[in-house]
Amino acid sequence: MLGRGKRAVLPQATPRSSGTTRDEQGLLVALRGGEEAAFASLVERYHGSLIRVALAYVSDRSVAEEVVQETWIGVLEGLDRFEGRSSLKTWIFSILTNKAKSRGVRESRHVSFSAIGDPGDDSNEPAVDPSRFVASGFWVDHWASPPHPWDEETPEKRFLTKEGGIYLEKAIQALPPHLRQVLVMRDVEGLGSKEVCGFLEISEANQRVLLHRARAKVRQALERYVNGEIPQP
Repeated sequence: MLGRGKRAVLPQATPRSSGTTRDEQGLLVALRGGEEAAFASLVERYHGSLIRVALAYVSDRSVAEEVVQETWIGVLEGLDRFEGRSSLKTWIFSILTNKAKSRGVRESRHVSFSAIGDPGDDSNEPAVDPSRFVASGFWVDHWASPPHPWDEETPEKRFLTKEGGIYLEKAIQALPPHLRQVLVMRDVEGLGSKEVCGFLEISEANQRVLLHRARAKVRQALERYVNGEIPQP
């Protein structure tokens, strides 16, 4: 897909506004001029992130790779129409999420966020198992079974290992799709809440609830791993 040429370097930029930065504007000029080195650097910067987000929508990595390849084609085809009202990164991820949603629908894996319900609905699953809190008496609603202390002897050191990283990835992939999508975008790829709300077409309140639940589920899984309650990956 890419030719050989001098490699362009894309500096990390600080946005001036919600639109493109000066560096991105310069990059757009290079991309629109057909400079393959600029496109190669763009792919190098974002390809891995796009794969991770795509995997929140589709069944396996091979399908995610196809979605991302379609995304890059969409980027090339849409460069002349991109008006710079958002950052280049946001625009690329919006193309990815649209294509991933369409592919997910075809695979019957896409979850409509409208089906999740009102974030304030009492019927929603609690982020923490209620049995871990005292149900009555003076200490009602206090921890009955507090989280295991994550001190220097436990998770930090363990999650720096390859084994820990593998289990963390498994914990994220085990999340329901609507939780995984929010967690990957916010905590793995570092996208802003407004960007994520736009991509997923959800409210700020719903996004906060989903992110909280996703983080809580991952932490519970990691706590079981640290406590040795589940087999090692």
